[in-house]
Amino acid sequence: MTEHALAAPNDREFKLFQQLILQRLGIHVPEQKKTLVSNRLWKRLQARNVHRFADYYDLINRPEEQRELTQALELITTNETYFFREPRHFDFMREQFLPAKRNQSQLRIWSAACSSGEEIYSIAMLLADQRGNGWELLGSDVNQTMLDKARQAIYIDDRARHIPAQYRQRFCRKGTGPYAGHLRVNPELRQKIQLRRIQLHEAFPDIGRFDLVFLRNVMIYFDDNTRADVVRRVTEVLNPGGYLFVGHAESLHGLRVDLKQVMPAIYQRRS
Repeated sequence: MTEHALAAPNDREFKLFQQLILQRLGIHVPEQKKTLVSNRLWKRLQARNVHRFADYYDLINRPEEQRELTQALELITTNETYFFREPRHFDFMREQFLPAKRNQSQLRIWSAACSSGEEIYSIAMLLADQRGNGWELLGSDVNQTMLDKARQAIYIDDRARHIPAQYRQRFCRKGTGPYAGHLRVNPELRQKIQLRRIQLHEAFPDIGRFDLVFLRNVMIYFDDNTRADVVRRVTEVLNPGGYLFVGHAESLHGLRVDLKQVMPAIYQRRS
Protein backbone atom coordinates (compact mmCIF):
# COMPACT_ATOMS: atom_id res chain seq x y z
CA MET A 1 0.00 0.00 0.00
CA THR A 2 1.40 3.42 -0.86
CA GLU A 3 1.17 6.48 1.31
CA HIS A 4 -1.34 8.07 -1.05
CA ALA A 5 -3.68 5.07 -0.85
CA LEU A 6 -4.63 5.83 2.75
CA ALA A 7 -7.43 8.31 3.39
CA ALA A 8 -7.68 10.21 6.67
CA PRO A 9 -10.50 9.05 8.97
CA ASN A 10 -13.83 10.67 8.19
CA ASP A 11 -16.06 11.99 11.00
CA ARG A 12 -17.85 8.67 11.48
CA GLU A 13 -14.60 6.71 11.62
CA PHE A 14 -13.02 9.15 14.06
CA LYS A 15 -16.07 8.87 16.35
CA LEU A 16 -15.68 5.08 16.37
CA PHE A 17 -12.10 5.43 17.62
CA GLN A 18 -13.13 8.16 20.06
CA GLN A 19 -15.68 5.81 21.63
CA LEU A 20 -13.26 2.87 21.66
CA ILE A 21 -10.52 4.86 23.40
CA LEU A 22 -12.98 6.28 25.93
CA GLN A 23 -14.42 2.86 26.68
CA ARG A 24 -11.10 1.04 26.96
CA LEU A 25 -8.90 3.72 28.53
CA GLY A 26 -11.23 6.39 29.89
CA ILE A 27 -9.43 8.90 27.66
CA HIS A 28 -11.37 11.52 25.71
CA VAL A 29 -9.75 12.34 22.37
CA PRO A 30 -11.03 15.73 21.13
CA GLU A 31 -11.79 16.52 17.51
CA GLN A 32 -8.54 18.48 17.25
CA LYS A 33 -6.61 15.21 17.71
CA LYS A 34 -7.98 13.58 14.56
CA THR A 35 -4.67 14.11 12.75
CA LEU A 36 -2.74 12.67 15.69
CA VAL A 37 -4.89 9.53 15.70
CA SER A 38 -4.45 9.20 11.95
CA ASN A 39 -0.67 9.64 12.10
CA ARG A 40 -0.22 7.27 15.04
CA LEU A 41 -2.24 4.45 13.40
CA TRP A 42 -1.09 4.87 9.81
CA LYS A 43 1.73 2.30 10.03
CA ARG A 44 -0.58 -0.30 11.52
CA LEU A 45 -3.05 0.08 8.67
CA GLN A 46 -0.13 -0.22 6.30
CA ALA A 47 1.24 -3.31 8.07
CA ARG A 48 -2.14 -5.04 7.98
CA ASN A 49 -2.83 -3.99 4.36
CA VAL A 50 -5.98 -2.13 5.38
CA HIS A 51 -7.00 0.94 3.37
CA ARG A 52 -9.78 2.46 5.48
CA PHE A 53 -9.96 3.33 9.16
CA ALA A 54 -13.41 1.74 9.38
CA ASP A 55 -11.93 -1.57 8.20
CA TYR A 56 -9.10 -1.29 10.73
CA TYR A 57 -11.64 -0.59 13.46
CA ASP A 58 -13.52 -3.74 12.52
CA LEU A 59 -10.26 -5.70 12.50
CA ILE A 60 -9.12 -4.70 16.00
CA ASN A 61 -12.52 -5.55 17.44
CA ARG A 62 -12.27 -9.18 16.41
CA PRO A 63 -11.67 -11.53 19.40
CA GLU A 64 -8.57 -12.99 17.77
CA GLU A 65 -7.03 -9.52 17.24
CA GLN A 66 -6.57 -8.50 20.89
CA ARG A 67 -2.83 -8.03 20.39
CA GLU A 68 -3.46 -5.65 17.50
CA LEU A 69 -6.03 -3.76 19.58
CA THR A 70 -3.52 -3.38 22.41
CA GLN A 71 -0.90 -2.14 19.97
CA ALA A 72 -3.28 0.41 18.48
CA LEU A 73 -4.30 1.77 21.89
CA GLU A 74 -0.68 1.97 23.03
CA LEU A 75 0.28 3.93 19.92
CA ILE A 76 -2.39 6.49 20.70
CA THR A 77 -1.45 6.84 24.39
CA THR A 78 2.33 7.23 23.95
CA ASN A 79 3.27 10.65 25.36
CA GLU A 80 6.40 12.75 25.50
CA THR A 81 8.24 12.76 28.82
CA TYR A 82 11.70 13.50 30.15
CA PHE A 83 13.76 13.41 33.34
CA PHE A 84 13.03 15.97 36.09
CA ARG A 85 10.13 17.44 34.15
CA GLU A 86 8.45 20.36 35.98
CA PRO A 87 11.38 20.88 38.38
CA ARG A 88 9.37 22.83 40.97
CA HIS A 89 7.86 19.54 42.11
CA PHE A 90 11.30 18.12 42.78
CA ASP A 91 12.31 21.34 44.55
CA PHE A 92 9.25 20.97 46.80
CA MET A 93 10.19 17.37 47.56
CA ARG A 94 13.76 18.34 48.43
CA GLU A 95 12.98 21.48 50.41
CA GLN A 96 9.67 20.70 52.15
CA PHE A 97 8.30 17.19 51.74
CA LEU A 98 11.39 15.14 52.61
CA PRO A 99 12.56 17.30 55.55
CA ALA A 100 9.06 17.06 57.05
CA LYS A 101 9.19 13.25 56.74
CA ARG A 102 12.68 12.89 58.19
CA ASN A 103 11.47 10.89 61.20
CA GLN A 104 9.03 8.71 59.28
CA SER A 105 10.49 5.22 58.92
CA GLN A 106 9.00 4.41 55.50
CA LEU A 107 7.74 6.60 52.66
CA ARG A 108 5.49 5.36 49.88
CA ILE A 109 5.24 7.28 46.59
CA TRP A 110 3.24 6.46 43.45
CA SER A 111 4.03 7.67 39.95
CA ALA A 112 0.57 7.02 38.50
CA ALA A 113 1.34 7.68 34.82
CA CYS A 114 5.02 6.83 34.64
CA SER A 115 5.18 6.20 30.87
CA SER A 116 8.67 5.00 29.85
CA GLY A 117 10.12 5.63 33.31
CA GLU A 118 11.79 9.02 33.21
CA GLU A 119 9.53 10.38 35.95
CA ILE A 120 9.83 7.46 38.31
CA TYR A 121 13.63 7.28 38.01
CA SER A 122 13.84 11.03 38.62
CA ILE A 123 11.93 10.47 41.86
CA ALA A 124 14.12 7.49 42.76
CA MET A 125 17.36 9.41 42.22
CA LEU A 126 16.16 12.23 44.46
CA LEU A 127 15.03 9.81 47.17
CA ALA A 128 18.27 7.85 47.06
CA ASP A 129 20.29 11.07 47.26
CA GLN A 130 18.30 12.88 49.92
CA ARG A 131 17.01 10.00 52.04
CA GLY A 132 19.04 6.90 51.26
CA ASN A 133 16.72 4.08 52.29
CA GLY A 134 13.29 3.84 53.86
CA TRP A 135 11.15 4.39 50.77
CA GLU A 136 8.95 2.43 48.38
CA LEU A 137 8.15 3.59 44.86
CA LEU A 138 5.35 2.30 42.64
CA GLY A 139 5.16 3.22 38.96
CA SER A 140 2.12 2.48 36.84
CA ASP A 141 0.85 3.16 33.36
CA VAL A 142 -1.88 1.93 31.03
CA ASN A 143 0.65 1.29 28.26
CA GLN A 144 2.47 -2.04 28.71
CA THR A 145 5.05 -1.19 26.06
CA MET A 146 6.02 1.92 28.02
CA LEU A 147 6.24 -0.10 31.22
CA ASP A 148 8.58 -2.56 29.49
CA LYS A 149 10.79 0.38 28.49
CA ALA A 150 10.72 1.66 32.05
CA ARG A 151 11.78 -1.78 33.26
CA GLN A 152 14.74 -1.77 30.83
CA ALA A 153 15.65 1.80 31.90
CA ILE A 154 17.79 2.47 28.80
CA TYR A 155 17.63 6.03 27.44
CA ILE A 156 19.40 7.94 24.71
CA ASP A 157 21.66 10.66 26.04
CA ASP A 158 19.51 13.44 24.61
CA ARG A 159 16.52 12.32 26.69
CA ALA A 160 18.68 12.35 29.83
CA ARG A 161 20.07 15.86 29.47
CA HIS A 162 17.99 17.15 32.41
CA ILE A 163 19.54 14.68 34.87
CA PRO A 164 21.94 16.60 37.15
CA ALA A 165 25.55 15.72 36.38
CA GLN A 166 26.17 14.26 39.84
CA TYR A 167 23.11 12.03 39.49
CA ARG A 168 24.21 10.80 36.07
CA GLN A 169 27.58 9.85 37.51
CA ARG A 170 26.14 8.22 40.61
CA PHE A 171 22.99 6.49 39.34
CA CYS A 172 23.59 5.76 35.63
CA ARG A 173 25.93 3.73 33.48
CA LYS A 174 27.19 4.98 30.15
CA GLY A 175 26.48 2.68 27.20
CA THR A 176 29.21 1.23 25.00
CA GLY A 177 29.28 -0.67 21.72
CA PRO A 178 25.75 -0.95 20.32
CA TYR A 179 24.52 1.17 23.25
CA ALA A 180 26.92 4.05 22.66
CA GLY A 181 25.01 7.31 23.05
CA HIS A 182 22.75 5.74 25.67
CA LEU A 183 22.70 5.39 29.42
CA ARG A 184 21.05 2.91 31.76
CA VAL A 185 19.84 3.46 35.29
CA ASN A 186 21.90 1.41 37.74
CA PRO A 187 20.42 -1.96 38.80
CA GLU A 188 20.51 -0.96 42.47
CA LEU A 189 17.96 1.75 41.71
CA ARG A 190 15.92 -0.31 39.25
CA GLN A 191 15.46 -3.05 41.83
CA LYS A 192 13.88 -0.64 44.31
CA ILE A 193 11.00 0.19 41.97
CA GLN A 194 7.79 -1.74 41.41
CA LEU A 195 6.07 -1.36 38.03
CA ARG A 196 2.45 -2.34 37.35
CA ARG A 197 -0.13 -1.82 34.64
CA ILE A 198 -3.02 0.12 36.18
CA GLN A 199 -5.92 1.75 34.36
CA LEU A 200 -6.76 4.92 36.24
CA HIS A 201 -10.36 5.12 35.01
CA GLU A 202 -11.19 1.79 36.66
CA ALA A 203 -11.22 0.70 40.31
CA PHE A 204 -7.64 0.48 41.56
CA PRO A 205 -6.16 -2.86 42.62
CA ASP A 206 -4.97 -3.24 46.21
CA ILE A 207 -1.96 -0.92 46.14
CA GLY A 208 -2.04 0.41 49.70
CA ARG A 209 -1.71 4.05 50.72
CA PHE A 210 0.81 6.71 49.80
CA ASP A 211 2.46 9.83 51.18
CA LEU A 212 2.80 11.37 47.71
CA VAL A 213 1.22 10.68 44.33
CA PHE A 214 2.44 12.05 41.01
CA LEU A 215 -0.57 12.34 38.67
CA ARG A 216 0.92 14.64 36.08
CA ASN A 217 -0.07 15.44 32.52
CA VAL A 218 -2.64 12.68 32.27
CA MET A 219 -5.90 14.24 33.49
CA ILE A 220 -6.02 16.49 30.42
CA TYR A 221 -6.98 13.35 28.49
CA PHE A 222 -10.04 12.61 30.64
CA ASP A 223 -13.51 14.12 30.39
CA ASP A 224 -14.87 15.94 33.45
CA ASN A 225 -16.63 12.93 35.00
CA THR A 226 -13.67 10.60 34.56
CA ARG A 227 -11.27 13.21 35.90
CA ALA A 228 -13.41 13.65 39.02
CA ASP A 229 -13.58 9.87 39.57
CA VAL A 230 -9.81 9.45 39.14
CA VAL A 231 -8.95 12.26 41.55
CA ARG A 232 -11.42 10.91 44.10
CA ARG A 233 -9.86 7.44 43.97
CA VAL A 234 -6.34 8.86 44.16
CA THR A 235 -7.32 10.97 47.16
CA GLU A 236 -8.63 7.85 48.90
CA VAL A 237 -5.20 6.17 48.66
CA LEU A 238 -3.40 9.25 50.01
CA ASN A 239 -2.52 9.27 53.67
CA PRO A 240 -3.93 12.24 55.61
CA GLY A 241 -1.53 15.11 54.99
CA GLY A 242 -0.21 13.39 51.87
CA TYR A 243 0.43 15.31 48.66
CA LEU A 244 -0.85 15.09 45.10
CA PHE A 245 1.21 16.56 42.25
CA VAL A 246 -0.56 17.36 39.00
CA GLY A 247 0.77 18.88 35.78
CA HIS A 248 1.20 22.63 35.72
CA ALA A 249 -1.32 22.81 32.85
CA GLU A 250 -3.89 20.95 34.97
CA SER A 251 -6.23 22.05 37.73
CA LEU A 252 -8.59 20.49 40.26
CA HIS A 253 -10.83 23.54 40.20
CA GLY A 254 -14.47 22.60 40.63
CA LEU A 255 -13.81 19.08 41.91
CA ARG A 256 -15.30 18.15 45.28
CA VAL A 257 -12.36 16.38 46.85
CA ASP A 258 -10.73 16.42 50.27
CA LEU A 259 -7.69 18.35 49.03
CA LYS A 260 -6.34 21.85 49.56
CA GLN A 261 -3.98 23.61 47.18
CA VAL A 262 -0.66 24.54 48.78
CA MET A 263 1.19 25.65 45.64
CA PRO A 264 0.44 25.70 41.90
CA ALA A 265 -0.03 22.06 40.83
CA ILE A 266 0.51 20.80 44.41
CA TYR A 267 -2.38 19.67 46.61
CA GLN A 268 -2.50 18.19 50.10
CA ARG A 269 -5.07 15.85 51.61
CA ARG A 270 -6.63 17.38 54.66
CA SER A 271 -5.68 15.66 57.90
